[in-house]
Amino acid sequence: MKIVTTNNAPAAIGPYSQAIKAGGLIFTSGQIPLTPDGKLVDGDIHDQTRQILINLNHVLEAAGSSLQQIVKTTIYLTDMDDFIAVNTVYAEFFAGSFPARSTVSVKCLPKNVNIEIDAIALASDQEYHF
Repeated sequence: MKIVTTNNAPAAIGPYSQAIKAGGLIFTSGQIPLTPDGKLVDGDIHDQTRQILINLNHVLEAAGSSLQQIVKTTIYLTDMDDFIAVNTVYAEFFAGSFPARSTVSVKCLPKNVNIEIDAIALASDQEYHF
């Protein structure tokens, strides 16, 4: 097991790691719309989703992986009316090869943000294709 950290994504805001690499997989902690220096993203759900996916990519790169290696994501939304907007941005990052995904509605998220995303990815640098 290896702890993954990078300065290119926001530091953990609690007692957890940005990601853990174990058994050929990378398990990321949930990312919220923070810049790498820890500031909340000003902007709509599109901007917030985009920042989260950029952060996830940086965490995965630090582990020797990438967004293309993701096999499963979970998206947490405080407002399911944002579902279509999130899908629009999400599709920009996964061009054709979409990982498995769950999207759930939650009452509240850390720092009162509207979205959080976590991922499980392959640890190798080999792309997978469906």
